[in-house]
Amino acid sequence: MSKSPSASEQGLAGSPRDRWGWLPEWARPLERERRGLGSLRLAETTILILLAIFLAVASVNDIVQQTHVNHRLSADLLTWRTLTGHDYVNLDTEQDVKTHSTRDTVCGNVSPGAPGERAQVCLMLAGAVVKGVRSVSGGYYLPPYRADLRANRYGCFGLAAEQALCALGSPPAGSSPSPSLTLGRP
Repeated sequence: MSKSPSASEQGLAGSPRDRWGWLPEWARPLERERRGLGSLRLAETTILILLAIFLAVASVNDIVQQTHVNHRLSADLLTWRTLTGHDYVNLDTEQDVKTHSTRDTVCGNVSPGAPGERAQVCLMLAGAVVKGVRSVSGGYYLPPYRADLRANRYGCFGLAAEQALCALGSPPAGSSPSPSLTLGRP
């Protein structure tokens, strides 16, 4: 009389032991709890505690990183206002998200008006925040009503001139002249 193959021989995992055979013995689920040992609860509790610690560390890291970014962006705005002497509120700030550096660009009008309505001076800021401001590494000018693209930039100075970020050699008609601003900390 032929014996029919068991579930484990057919490749079907019938019991939890067979299904979880790839786990170490201490991490496999028990079919029933052994009296007085509580090892199933101990393993589950340990895993949940480790997962909670991991999530807490990740959350704290994310909050600290965002706090540093906010502090840096506030310093960028103060640096632009200090260097240009204009206390404008509507400034455009662009972060370097492609290379994840701390190089930011802040653009604002050179004379009063709606954002982008007048020629704009853009400052490239880099480095750490010291006494509420950051170091200016370069900059450029933009004509009125133009997007911040290489083809529209003129009057590059500092790092922007070294990297040839300006396509226009002189200010377009209706744009203000492009005096270089001081580099370094204001």
